[in-house]
Amino acid sequence: MAKFRHLLTPFSLKNLDLKNRVVMPPMCTYSATDGVPNDWHFIHYSARAIGGVGLIIVEMTNIAPNGRISPYCLGLWNDEQRDAFKRIVDSVHSYGAKIAIQIGHAGRKALGAERVIAPSALRYGGSDVDDSAKQYAYQTPYAPTTAEVQALVQDYQSAVKRALEAGFDAIEIHAAHGYLIHEFHAPKTNLREDEYGQNKTLFGEQVIAAAKAVMPSEMPLIVRLSAQEYGEHGYDLAHGLHVAERYAAAGADMLHVSGGGDGDLHPDHTPVFKAGYQTHMARAVKQATGKPVIAVGMLDDATVADFVLGDSAADLVAVGRGLLRDPHWLLNAQYHQPAADADAVQFVPRQYQRGF
Repeated sequence: MAKFRHLLTPFSLKNLDLKNRVVMPPMCTYSATDGVPNDWHFIHYSARAIGGVGLIIVEMTNIAPNGRISPYCLGLWNDEQRDAFKRIVDSVHSYGAKIAIQIGHAGRKALGAERVIAPSALRYGGSDVDDSAKQYAYQTPYAPTTAEVQALVQDYQSAVKRALEAGFDAIEIHAAHGYLIHEFHAPKTNLREDEYGQNKTLFGEQVIAAAKAVMPSEMPLIVRLSAQEYGEHGYDLAHGLHVAERYAAAGADMLHVSGGGDGDLHPDHTPVFKAGYQTHMARAVKQATGKPVIAVGMLDDATVADFVLGDSAADLVAVGRGLLRDPHWLLNAQYHQPAADADAVQFVPRQYQRGF
């Protein structure tokens, strides 16, 4: 195995100091009750902190009950949820990792909700229903009034406030994968005639501004976006770069670059799925905005992840499925480094060092 040159190096953005470049991206585990995190989430995230991950981003956590992907998803619309998160934050910190939380709303992709909302009354036609929610069907959403959209911005801000009170190190706004903010900036899902239809990035920009208004000035705000849609009639990378530039100008400090989520894959818009298949979009967003980026997409081979960093395509790499399979993904990757490398076990907890 080639020696890592970049994966294990520190990274800083504002007051967020990371011990390495590995990010655990948000991945729903569909294990909450009434939006409240529990022992599952405590163990799940603590284990990845013990495993040496530099930055953990908690799975999509929703601003309202009808914003959840499923009834088993996390929420931050009340103080009981906030207080349960604090225990997780404190545990992750005790193992030397930093932790952010992804704030979002599922929009028309919400399942099991009484009143689904979206920019326009267009039912989601995709088939990416998780096993935990297959008993539910996608609904035709209600298109909120202009005033109701403005109220949603305040709901995002309230969730961010609670995240800050729980002690998170950074905030991520979810504007990707076909969820509410993505639905506003995507031409095929936003057919509104009001100001939010005339300026399709306005809603996302307002959410970013609302979050920044309550965040400490030295805390970074991350925005996750789909730089390209993969469904039929989806927008291309040029539109994705326009969105990224607008969100960066609105106050995003870092972009977390993904793709798709807008519907069933269409051959005219879908890339070949291979190691690093989305990193070209991360590079393009980085160049267009001048902001640091997180790359994601089949980066669970540590040598590939290190190459992406060394090739200046990204500043951080998100390892999703690899960390689901192995909470010690990074420790085991280090273990297979050249034996003479003094840094090969630098993140191994004292209690595990005999194993390495």
